Amino acid sequence: MTQRLSGYACLTLAMIGVGSTVVASRLAGAGLPPFTATALRFLIAFPLFWLLLRARRVPWPRLGRRDLALLAVQAGAGSVGYTVLLIAGTGLTSAADAGVVLGTLPAMTTLFAAVALRERQGGQDWAATALATAGAVAVTLGARGDGPASTLAGTLLVLGAVACEAVFILLNKRLHVALPPLVQSAVMTGLGLVLSLVPAVLLERDWAALAAAPTALAAVAYYAVVPTVLGFLLWFAGTARTTGTQAALFTAFAPASAVVFAVLLLGEPLTPARIAGLTLVLAGVLLGATGRRG
Repeated sequence: MTQRLSGYACLTLAMIGVGSTVVASRLAGAGLPPFTATALRFLIAFPLFWLLLRARRVPWPRLGRRDLALLAVQAGAGSVGYTVLLIAGTGLTSAADAGVVLGTLPAMTTLFAAVALRERQGGQDWAATALATAGAVAVTLGARGDGPASTLAGTLLVLGAVACEAVFILLNKRLHVALPPLVQSAVMTGLGLVLSLVPAVLLERDWAALAAAPTALAAVAYYAVVPTVLGFLLWFAGTARTTGTQAALFTAFAPASAVVFAVLLLGEPLTPARIAGLTLVLAGVLLGATGRRG
């Protein structure tokens, strides 16, 4: 019982960290260009993962060309694409709305698996997808931002971030060599650093912004250390003590905590549309999680 409760605590803290990335992305994007902020995130996180590998004496993997190519695509989508689009999206829509949309990840993964991988989904999976989609539509239609165009653009960018993360998850099934989670996290941050540094140097080059944006730098450092590195350790510590279905249920804490952080830290209002959207998304997450087999 004690081991299971400690697992629940680890999963909860990990998902609360994921929810906080919405606020961190909003603050980072307010002072730094998206690729520069993303490169800084990985510049901080990669050495920490490397030290963890060395401390645990985990060898660096030897991979074939196909797996290396897949990992590069994964890093481009799940590491760089997700972070850049989330930072850009939270600059055009509210953090609370972005947090609700973030909760559609299981639904997006179900949809991509059915369309791209031809995987058969049950009625419960599609019902969960419909609920999460309705939640995202609710916050979009009920948004009260600077204007409908900017709100729609922000929502679409956050949905793009979710789609990138879904691609990352599904590509994992295509790897020939199964990588330990710590190794894969280190590989993803390393490749993410390279892939984000190139456009940051070639396209943005706004190095003066680094010194003029202490709040944005602090948000990036928080993003790198707490949700990325510490979140990884907490999540896998939790999954080692619980079942897959139990762990999936705790992903509901991500959108819920994102909305709470947006209200408490950014002063955003908790509108009826956001409450309705969050309720639908959480219902979809819980329905999809309880429908998992194995």
